[in-house]
This record gives sequence, C-alpha cells and structure tokens, in this order.
Amino acid sequence: MEQNKEVKVENKKSFLALENRKKMSLDGVTEIISFNDEQILLKTVLGNMDIRGEELKMNKLDVQNGDVIISGNIGYIVYTTEEKKHRKQNGIIARLFR
Repeated sequence: MEQNKEVKVENKKSFLALENRKKMSLDGVTEIISFNDEQILLKTVLGNMDIRGEELKMNKLDVQNGDVIISGNIGYIVYTTEEKKHRKQNGIIARLFR
C-alpha cells in the first residue's frame, strides 16, 4: 500500500530552480497557505513547502498554472508531509525512553 503512494508522487511533476539564493522559480503550486517577508508556506503537487529567509517577496504568482517566483535572501527550503510529522514523534527523545 505504501508503494502506491510513492508511485503517485513520482507521477506528479514539479520544477524548482534557485539562482544564487536570491531568486526561486517553482511550478506545481496548488495553494498559498501563508506568507510574510520571512516565511512562505505553499501547497505543491509534491507536498507542502516551507521557504524561509529575509525580505521574501512573491514577484510572480499564477496559481491557475501553479507558477511562483520568489525573490529575497532565501536560506531554507523544505518539503513537509504527514509522514514527516509522524517520524518527528519518534525522534531521539522517544527512542531514549523505550
């Protein structure tokens, strides 16, 4: 059953380009969850994405086509999923108290 989830994610396509940590182009965006000048949360076809930095701005936003261009000082980009949340609960502290 878990293999089917992996196949579904592999069939979805997304493109991410980062130029000099100043400009990021991304497609496959389905929703803007929240944004400010230090953090942008997006929902993409591959899962939620957390982008952090300074002076972040969305220069191009085309949710209909799923295209976003972000500029600023980008310091952190990570995809998050429900699976990661579950793994976090079984972190180092949980392992210590087994």
